[in-house]
Amino acid sequence: METQLDPMKDDLPLMANTSYMLVKHYVLDLDVDFKSKIIEGSIVLFFETGSQYKKTNSAGEESCQSQFDETSKMRTSEPCYIPIINVSTCSSKTECNDFAVSGKEEEATSDENSSHSNNEQDSGISSSKDCCDIENHGNKDFLLVLDCCDLSVLKVEEVDVAAVSGIEKFTRSAKLTGVSKELENLRNQIVHELLTLPADRWKEQLYYFTHCSQAPGCGELLFSTGTWSLEIRKSGIQTPADFPHAIRIWYKTKPEGRSVTWTTDQSGRPCVYTMGSPINNRALFPCQEPPIALSTWQASVRTAAGFIVLMSGENSAEPVQLQEGVLSWYYYVTMPMPASTFTIAVGCWQEVKQEVKQQSFKQRAAVETNTECSLPSSQTDFRWHEEVCGHVDYPCRFQDPAARLQAVISYRVFAPWCLMESCEEYLLHLIPQCLSAAYTTLGTHPFSRLDVLIVPSNFSSLGMASPHIIFLSQSVLPGGSHLCGTRLCHEIAHAWFGLAIGARDWTEEWISEGFATFLEDIFWARAQQQLSHDEIKGQQELKALLRWRRLRDEVQNSEEELQVLRPKKESTGELSESGASIVKYGLKAEKIFMQVHYLKGYFLLRSLARTIGEVSYLASLRKFVIKFHGQLVLSQDFLSMLLEDIPEQKGSGLTVESIFQNWLDTSGIPKPLLEEGETWKECQLVQQVSGEVTKWIQTNRRIRKSGKKKMKQNEVVFLQDIVRKKERGAFIREMQPLESFWQYLKHYFQILLLPDQLVLLLECLLEEKTLCPRILQCLERTYQLQEQDAEVRHRWCELVIKHKYEPGYGDIERFLRDNQAMGVYLYGELMVNEDAKQQELARKCFAAAQEHMDASSAKVVAEMLF
Repeated sequence: METQLDPMKDDLPLMANTSYMLVKHYVLDLDVDFKSKIIEGSIVLFFETGSQYKKTNSAGEESCQSQFDETSKMRTSEPCYIPIINVSTCSSKTECNDFAVSGKEEEATSDENSSHSNNEQDSGISSSKDCCDIENHGNKDFLLVLDCCDLSVLKVEEVDVAAVSGIEKFTRSAKLTGVSKELENLRNQIVHELLTLPADRWKEQLYYFTHCSQAPGCGELLFSTGTWSLEIRKSGIQTPADFPHAIRIWYKTKPEGRSVTWTTDQSGRPCVYTMGSPINNRALFPCQEPPIALSTWQASVRTAAGFIVLMSGENSAEPVQLQEGVLSWYYYVTMPMPASTFTIAVGCWQEVKQEVKQQSFKQRAAVETNTECSLPSSQTDFRWHEEVCGHVDYPCRFQDPAARLQAVISYRVFAPWCLMESCEEYLLHLIPQCLSAAYTTLGTHPFSRLDVLIVPSNFSSLGMASPHIIFLSQSVLPGGSHLCGTRLCHEIAHAWFGLAIGARDWTEEWISEGFATFLEDIFWARAQQQLSHDEIKGQQELKALLRWRRLRDEVQNSEEELQVLRPKKESTGELSESGASIVKYGLKAEKIFMQVHYLKGYFLLRSLARTIGEVSYLASLRKFVIKFHGQLVLSQDFLSMLLEDIPEQKGSGLTVESIFQNWLDTSGIPKPLLEEGETWKECQLVQQVSGEVTKWIQTNRRIRKSGKKKMKQNEVVFLQDIVRKKERGAFIREMQPLESFWQYLKHYFQILLLPDQLVLLLECLLEEKTLCPRILQCLERTYQLQEQDAEVRHRWCELVIKHKYEPGYGDIERFLRDNQAMGVYLYGELMVNEDAKQQELARKCFAAAQEHMDASSAKVVAEMLF
């Protein structure tokens, strides 16, 4: 058993010994029970021998041969049915490794909780010696380690894949002519043949995976569970090659498990979904979590009629009725991806449809995508020249001519019943526009379809992308299309960066989030087809300023160690000999709410684009996608290819090392970014906001100067001042339709501001020490702040808190109820002011939301309040 780890420690351990055995496919068979809040069933894992074992096996083959043969003679197979198969035994080579195996098989120890040596005690990660004791000449059984947490494991057994009807076809291959007739080896070789079928036989492969997963067990395996892992062994099996390559685990989740959340949707109906937990999916099913463990999966999920199961899957599942009141949903994935990307959501979701408008756009899209000439020439340069993909063999859309021309993939939208109208109004029409913009920018969509789900209000983020499915917070819906569109673009970008191309080391999350943040601006600009070049540039400069301000604030108020994009520096991507590793600061509570990886990553990519030129830069991005899709990368893979692709930059001193030094390996705001800080003030949209801020500040000062004078006197003074600054005739004409001072004040200020301009306006006003209540009242009415999007309303709530504006406390209460993904900061502000009414409001809101709040958010808020 591994060293007991404190689950509240900063680093997340990845315990799986992937260097010795690697999961290549999962088959899940699950029942969802809302009464007990438990998901129960089985999972079958299909393995291949890991890279570390294969390497050592090749080096030590001759020295191990005689010991392996002796051990093989003594090993007894467990009884099971096996079809009559003619297997040749004329091979001159037998699988072996450099784990020294004793001539006599020792009795397996019965102490399942025995401790193992630990070469990485600071991280709590066991080394490869835990898996098989090399120094003691292999006297210990091989130990398979899986990532597992908050699960009740009931039974583990070997699966008799040889008992499947028709499986004998996989024993007739020439590759099997030298295989021993020993049943364990035969089963493992069958699994190997099944896993290595070519991509064009994927349907046949799924068929046999299904039937193998239903095959009988042929012997229970010993297992023990720890805080972070499930350890499995088979008595007398001392090498990974001999360990069963198909095992079945029977298990239950726990209601308090941290990979899924049981809650109710906005219509009050029960639901459960994976919410992007820091511990990923290890509390949903036993798995291998290190990114290197790329796998495919298929899942059958049964639940009560009336519920819809959405999942990461290439197919749009249709339910099958098994018995009265019970439906089964089946999904599959053929593109290998980390187990952490598996996503499921079960609830009484309703599909949102808008037949007429949806059909009209799709008809236009079909016309556009039937011809290559509709694409920018810079895009077609890289579309066709690659004949062979660099990833492992799977049915790749980049090799499918029809997929390469599909600008808008199939999509569906699901939501609770009460939000269907909002989805139809704000979301549905945006999806094809954003998908088409993404395609125009990066080319082939990596995934064949997309489901978009509006998740419950306790979702701790504005969005989350997984294969074939995107979760969006309800917070993106109100207030127009801006926040909804930009967030949708961000999540769509993850299909390329984060999913099709993943970080080999999870601490380099900027590779996912930085790219998605940078690309959301590109996608959104192209989705708004009516904008001019100057308008696009202005919006992007304004957005850059807002992000710079956010980064500045975050750097000033966070620990330096959390501001580094490559915290492991030269050790990035390194694993222990067993394949185990850690995600540095992966469990640090405050890290969940930080955006430094988004922001610094965005500014790095923006800086590179400005240096190289946007056209050349986007062409290099497309080239990078074509070369690395389906693979895991490190920062240097992208940076090296980019600089090699544009050799003229070498003379400017731009190198991978300088980028590491200035951007990725240091805390704080990067030096190149500090030099750019003043340029945004020249943006016309920013200048418009500056003018509005000046008006509000001047008006506030005049009103405050009146002191205890009657408000009427102040109105006269203010209006006289306005008259002096205006032509008298124009002033009279403007005043005629207005009835009061406050109506004129509203007329005085420019009200047609973009959402991002409103955010900047309110942020600038937050820097004022005092704003009088009448100004706050007029501010809210002038810009109709309660009708704006959640980003604007968040800044308004900050103003209300800072100035203790009691008429706005109801706005705070509504915001904290409806926008839990964005409300954590406001709880802190309510408490910091040390105002009794505000603290009472914070506790009241938390008490109302706590039961269904995301666990990480609830923990952070509780620490603020109590």
